[in-house]
Amino acid sequence: MLSEEVEANRRSIRSDGYAMSIGEVVNLYRDKDIQIRPEFQRLFRWSLEKQSRLIESILLDIPLPPIFVAQRDDGVWEVVDGLQRLSTILQFMGELRNEATGELEPSSQLYRTKYLPSLEGATYSGDGSTSFPPSLRIHFKRARLDFRIILRESDDAVKYEVFDRLNSGGAPTSPQEVRTAQLLMSSPDFYTWLDAMRSSSLFIDCAPLTERQRSEQYDLELVTRFFVLNMTSNDELRRFSEMDTFLTDRILEIGRDSSFDRSLWKQLFEDVFGVLSRMGLDVFRKYDRVKERSVGAFSVSAYEAVVLGVSENIEAWKQLNPADVEGLLRERVAALWEDAEFKRYSGAGIRATQRAPMMRPTGTRIFALG
Repeated sequence: MLSEEVEANRRSIRSDGYAMSIGEVVNLYRDKDIQIRPEFQRLFRWSLEKQSRLIESILLDIPLPPIFVAQRDDGVWEVVDGLQRLSTILQFMGELRNEATGELEPSSQLYRTKYLPSLEGATYSGDGSTSFPPSLRIHFKRARLDFRIILRESDDAVKYEVFDRLNSGGAPTSPQEVRTAQLLMSSPDFYTWLDAMRSSSLFIDCAPLTERQRSEQYDLELVTRFFVLNMTSNDELRRFSEMDTFLTDRILEIGRDSSFDRSLWKQLFEDVFGVLSRMGLDVFRKYDRVKERSVGAFSVSAYEAVVLGVSENIEAWKQLNPADVEGLLRERVAALWEDAEFKRYSGAGIRATQRAPMMRPTGTRIFALG
């Protein structure tokens, strides 16, 4: 059985690999034979220090990891992993395009590095004393990069599976950033629709997130949780083994589902956060009866219980007089934090696999009206 599974899945992945000079890569990029999606550029957030270290590695012939690309039916290579390295090289050489506008990005100036302190302020070309001399530019263009090509004969799911395996264990990329890249490769139109949800003023009014959380797309993860948890039965929630993998698998399924009614689900999202925005940033924080106010940081347990509970009872909440919503919502949020079932499954040390199946029934009970 194991041998058969290995053989079957091995056949679904067809790949090739070879080394290519940076000069050759630049020519392919100029001819648009290598594609970097505009949305992927938003994930390009290496510091200049880190960019400088990459250029230093190339100059010193220090081996780099391969760049993974997926070959489309038209022969174009789509970058799967290696965006940051490739973008660093192209921008340093003044070749990086803004894929949304077609304009060239300003070329970068480097910082000093451990072994090459004279890289401080260095540029690839130009007339200044800090620009690379011709001999060094030739050396740089002749340096070779290893490419691994996922051939078009491979299964459609392979390219985002490769991205997941390469990135999900690394600290520089958050789980949602990995998920975003997979969605972009699998269902770009659905990603655009999903991404628009986090820009909703109603949602923003309820999400007290830090700048770091937003930069790592945690707001988009919360939007993802809204749809995934609402569309997953409690029986299914009892069977998953790891939250990040579960969210990824389910949102990819939803994105590929032609029967998914975007208009209907967008309306539910807006209705729910239209109600929750009446309480604003306090709605997902612990409510302290003694102090008569919300305290502490954002709670993902409260988020799941509240959004699922209000989703299940949304028609009743929409019928309320708007003037009555905030007071009633505060009372129900306070009741949630005092609820024995909620406290049992939302405390420290409780795994997501234990918590998730309990948040819908708990929230539905507490946020029921009538």
